[in-house]
Amino acid sequence: MSFKRIIPCLDTTLDEAGRPTVVKGVEFEGLRYAGDPVELARKYDDHGADEICFLDITASSSNRATMVDVVRRIAEVVSVPLSIGGGIRSLEDFRKTFEAGADKVSVNTAAVRDPQLIAKAAGAYGRNVIVAIDCKRRLKARADRTVLKTEDGAKAWYEVVIYGGRQATGLDAVEWAGRVQSLGASEILLTSKDRDGTRNGYDLSITRAIAEAVSIPVIASGGVGNPEHMYEAFHEAKADACLAASIFHYGEYTIQDVKRYLRGKGIPVRLEG
Repeated sequence: MSFKRIIPCLDTTLDEAGRPTVVKGVEFEGLRYAGDPVELARKYDDHGADEICFLDITASSSNRATMVDVVRRIAEVVSVPLSIGGGIRSLEDFRKTFEAGADKVSVNTAAVRDPQLIAKAAGAYGRNVIVAIDCKRRLKARADRTVLKTEDGAKAWYEVVIYGGRQATGLDAVEWAGRVQSLGASEILLTSKDRDGTRNGYDLSITRAIAEAVSIPVIASGGVGNPEHMYEAFHEAKADACLAASIFHYGEYTIQDVKRYLRGKGIPVRLEG
């Protein structure tokens, strides 16, 4: 049986004093304090997370290196797979991050700027390379883009955005997903900027479209507000895993709450005990 994964996400930046801090915002902005990344990672590992995702969300936009010291500290306290993203620009960055204890490393902005980085990393590190795709819905449909019918009945295409959602690329998200698979990506971490932090549910239209376009796992991200949203992502949009932040950070649900709900709805998940 192939189990569906629940992955808490640690969106991390540096606070005014230069300390690593987990935050959560809406559409990548208006960041709110959520906790210490090492302590949250330890808690989620204890609570039955299938993986932990650490994203250094301002590394690329601030042109600084990934917080490998924090990666090392997290790796020391968790037993589940640890994926790391943010600020990965070169094979050397991949090497340093894996050596710090990452099990998987994701690349986003640098992959768009140099797609061959995906192939080089996959050649060096096998099935441990994730490509993160941040996208934004564009309601003006274009004949040269993949046009999807959205949940509210509109027709739209989805554009890849980079540098923490600050820069548009002109790339069609569905086409880009197919290309990153062909270059050797082992998974896709798909985040809808429109839904990020809104708690209105994942964008099922683009999640389903990409899940149907590729054969590698797709991780849904952006917008979860309750366990039903995860059920929709698994059941309706064919996601292989669901990323979540706010609902866990602020104590509304535990990972086991979510898993018990999903198990009751027929979704195969690992339960403790």
